[in-house]
Amino acid sequence: MRRSAVRGGKLLCLGLACCCAFGMAGATIGSDGSFRLLKLDGYHVKWGENTLGAGATVSYAFVEVPMRFDGARNCRELVPMTDLATRNGISETTLHAETAAAFRAWEEAANITFIPADDPDQADILIGAQGQPIGRAYANVMYQPGSIDGVRAIGRALVCLNPEQRWKVGFDGDIEVYDMRYTLVHEIGHAIGLDHPGPSGQIMSFGYSENYSDLQPGDFYGVQLLYGVGMRNMTAGSSSD
Repeated sequence: MRRSAVRGGKLLCLGLACCCAFGMAGATIGSDGSFRLLKLDGYHVKWGENTLGAGATVSYAFVEVPMRFDGARNCRELVPMTDLATRNGISETTLHAETAAAFRAWEEAANITFIPADDPDQADILIGAQGQPIGRAYANVMYQPGSIDGVRAIGRALVCLNPEQRWKVGFDGDIEVYDMRYTLVHEIGHAIGLDHPGPSGQIMSFGYSENYSDLQPGDFYGVQLLYGVGMRNMTAGSSSD
């Protein structure tokens, strides 16, 4: 299901697929409306144990050759990011550094660890450019059968960027061109189980913004509800002067 958004603003989108069919999306909403947990076909989805608050370790990789996923929608065909990066003057080193920083933003917020995979075929989250360009950027989420207390485990997730759009590294006030890291943080959020809480105010909001570059309070609440508070957060919270 492709998400559309309210009038005005620049949009970050989420395409959903569950197993080999398209899932019906819903959400659990924070009491202040600052976050939503993704629900597919009535189930929360997350990596690791089928329990909200349980941590997880997730691998990721860039696609190295064209790959097709018939059960996905906007990320059905993934191709390497090489042409996208070259066209926008982004080196391979910078692309990998920005991607690692995007994963690290979530890793530092909750009890979830991301590790690069040596083999893309074995990676939990695959990142690539769209083989059939549409929109701006998407994440497709596929879950495994079986559930516990209304939670299903994610089996694989795809993140894809439109190679025909312009991309940049860093904010410059031009919201017609999306920052690579901001976009990846947003799409990774979908890939680990978060939905759009609204049009603005959080990284997971569906409106692209250059008013902030870090996770916002709702982003923290949502990911910590899914995976718990990481040890670094607890250590920071317990320290005193």
